[in-house]
Amino acid sequence: MRKGGFVYVMTNKNRSTLYIGVTNDLCRRISEHKNHLIKNSFTDKYNLENCIYFEEYPSIDFAIKREKEIKKWNRKKKEDLINRNNPLWKVLVTEHGYIRGYVSFSDQVDNFIKELQSKGEIPPSPE
Repeated sequence: MRKGGFVYVMTNKNRSTLYIGVTNDLCRRISEHKNHLIKNSFTDKYNLENCIYFEEYPSIDFAIKREKEIKKWNRKKKEDLINRNNPLWKVLVTEHGYIRGYVSFSDQVDNFIKELQSKGEIPPSPE
């Protein structure tokens, strides 16, 4: 069975350079970039350590096709893609895993209560 794949975008802290890549293991690949394991590579030279965008595909072949498509785009079109999905250009993936957006504890509790209520596991709150 063939593995799926990811297309991803890396940038530096100044957001001055973008790198489009493809991999079958996103966290491993981000680790390689962050730890500068491939010396004198494009990402090493420009300190591209922040993964700010990614797409997942069921096969590496689809991911490679998409990577080639995005690489042909101009900078503005790439920025538009990132901005639609991650307008603050926050780091989305690290070598340790995927980063979720921050949700306060009280919001987590509220969401959990709503979920239990929707399943009928607890009664609705009195109005």
